[in-house]
Amino acid sequence: MSYRPLADQIRPENLDQVVGQRHILGEKGLLRRIIEGGDVPNLIFYGPSGTGKTTVANLIAKRTNRPLRRLNATTASIADIKDIVGDIGTMLAPQGVLLYLDEIQYFNKKQQQSLLEFMENGGITLIASTTENPYFYVYNAVLSRSTVFEFKPVEAAQVLPAVERAFSLMAQRLGGRAQWEPGVAEHIAAACGGDVRKAVNAVELLLQAAPRQGDVLTVTLEDARMAAQRSAMRYDRAGDDHYDILSALQKSIRGSDPDAACHYLARLLEAGDLISACRRLMVIACEDVGLAYPQIIPIVKACVDAANMLGLPEARIPLGDAAVLMATAPKSNSAHLALDAALADVRRGRTGDYPRHLQNRHADSAGLEREQGYLYPHDFPNHWVEQQYLPDALAGTRYYTYGENKAEQAARRYWEEIKGR
Repeated sequence: MSYRPLADQIRPENLDQVVGQRHILGEKGLLRRIIEGGDVPNLIFYGPSGTGKTTVANLIAKRTNRPLRRLNATTASIADIKDIVGDIGTMLAPQGVLLYLDEIQYFNKKQQQSLLEFMENGGITLIASTTENPYFYVYNAVLSRSTVFEFKPVEAAQVLPAVERAFSLMAQRLGGRAQWEPGVAEHIAAACGGDVRKAVNAVELLLQAAPRQGDVLTVTLEDARMAAQRSAMRYDRAGDDHYDILSALQKSIRGSDPDAACHYLARLLEAGDLISACRRLMVIACEDVGLAYPQIIPIVKACVDAANMLGLPEARIPLGDAAVLMATAPKSNSAHLALDAALADVRRGRTGDYPRHLQNRHADSAGLEREQGYLYPHDFPNHWVEQQYLPDALAGTRYYTYGENKAEQAARRYWEEIKGR
């Protein structure tokens, strides 16, 4: 008899047994109502691995009289699609087929388009799954013919019953009974990062390696921690998780929450992505703290330089300093908003010629620039004199507004006094 993974053996047999996803599979969940209605449209399931996408596809297949065909887009080809299409309307699939296409994001445009005709005429009912945002990775023609449902990471409290059931089933398979130290099941449920499959796989591994006394298989908390270490991490440098963590880090610092800032920075560093952490911290220094604490930029640059010199794990120390310092610092985005406003004008063609007194002349040393009417500010009290700097077409335009922080308000008061306003 061939080996069957425990995660496959424990797979739910009805919608009520599916772990999590109550927002779509609960009593009034839309996906549940669609499935129970029997007339299943083309569907795209989006979410992390181990959250029930394949399980729900299998349950849908049981409710339809169409044969289920499976393809994994990482290995399937156009020839595989043609083989499935060839069965439509024959004795093998007189009413068409239900196609479960896993990891659809790996199909190129031509491969995805080859499904369109049969999705349109009903020959194929597509259930596709993807761990990446379908609005980025699935072509519009396929997307417009499908309904997207998001599967979310499962909370630890919802994973716990599945872990306990896995202990029972695995122990039966091994001809014994499971016994585990306090906290083992809870640790596995929490450490799986919302991935039920990971939790069940950890149980399988632990019981296979568990010491046996008679028919009792004992699992220690130390072993559980070892088996589940780092498994809670969800991170893909090229995927949604990468940008989500960076966004969460920046928004936490912008929102002046040092605890959340440390959390998301820790997730980046635990994944080993030192480069992205350093780059995003420099962006935050300029974009979100900015002129409210202008010294922050060289300080964060020094922290980033130290981190790159030290490497991980020591790099966490200066980067932690930078994250907490910025999270607790005053905030201002006035400078970058001013530049964005200026860029918007430039892109709209609002430019105009340079004022003559600002133009460069190749004989500056002879004083010709000043003879054009340029007033040299350093020749005037307080190193300032009123003159026009913007092109005529933009004269009087205001891009910059002083932020309501101590540093910028001090600058505002200084220049109001100098300029007599």
